[in-house]
Amino acid sequence: MAELESTVINTNVKQKDPSTALVIAVTTRAIFNLEEEHKLYLEKGKEEYTRHQQATQDKPLPPGTAFAFIQAVQYVNKKILESNPAERDLFDILVLSNNSPESGVRIINSAKHYGLEISKFCFVSDEDSTQYLKSHGVKLFLSADRTDVCNALRRGVSAALVFQQEVQAPSTPLRVVFDGDAVLFSDETDQIFQEQGLEGAVQYERAMEAIPIGEGPLKAFAMHLGKMRKKFGQGESPIRTYLVTARSGRDMGVRAIKTLREWGLPIDEAFFMDGAPKGPILAQIQPHIFFDDGLHNIQGAQNVGVPSAWVP
Repeated sequence: MAELESTVINTNVKQKDPSTALVIAVTTRAIFNLEEEHKLYLEKGKEEYTRHQQATQDKPLPPGTAFAFIQAVQYVNKKILESNPAERDLFDILVLSNNSPESGVRIINSAKHYGLEISKFCFVSDEDSTQYLKSHGVKLFLSADRTDVCNALRRGVSAALVFQQEVQAPSTPLRVVFDGDAVLFSDETDQIFQEQGLEGAVQYERAMEAIPIGEGPLKAFAMHLGKMRKKFGQGESPIRTYLVTARSGRDMGVRAIKTLREWGLPIDEAFFMDGAPKGPILAQIQPHIFFDDGLHNIQGAQNVGVPSAWVP
């Protein structure tokens, strides 16, 4: 089925080794604001959409939700290469698009306009474009399409759904916020909570305190990020990571901290919210991306202008 994918290599960008790089795939609607164009596609069909994209191919698309995240990732690459020009453990960005190569010219031109270091543009005519993620060594997939995200997670690729929103572009360094259960960790405690309530979940956590929590869908991405984070001392790192969880620190925080220690995953700051809204703390952190499995938390983040990605 390889003929369904057309890959355009960006010769202006140094190509990375996918066996060592942290490869992030973003869809065009995650990185650029294509809401008007998407509406045109749904209402008038593919031909009209293609005509429009070709007619406006020299007009840069406005930034989308994941745009600032990709810019911050580039900043990290710059800092890593400044300290070691031979380093191969870098971020590698590719765009995965259901556009045809003809209508994709505007996507390539927009990336060039903003100076985005995207190494490959993959134009896929098949409905399920996620089948190509593994062959490109993708460690994180960001999409504005829920089916895409669910397919990627089923294929064992860390993935999240990006909602289009107006976001403030935060300054560097790269700041990434993870929720705990069902994101970094498995949803085992969530399931106990649903069945037995808070008291049951607290008792379960106390009984299991010495046993690390199972792996969640974004653990692999977080571990690779942590590996890059360790290249720098605490003060000068261009990466900062945060855990912002609904768990209470007193009753359910110890097992979470022990799990991170067991994994060897460095987290700069951890906030145990005990069920309180996450919006205010996220507004303080100003992350480039916030991953959570709760839609109410995503909404709270959006309300304070924080770029958010839902892990279904």
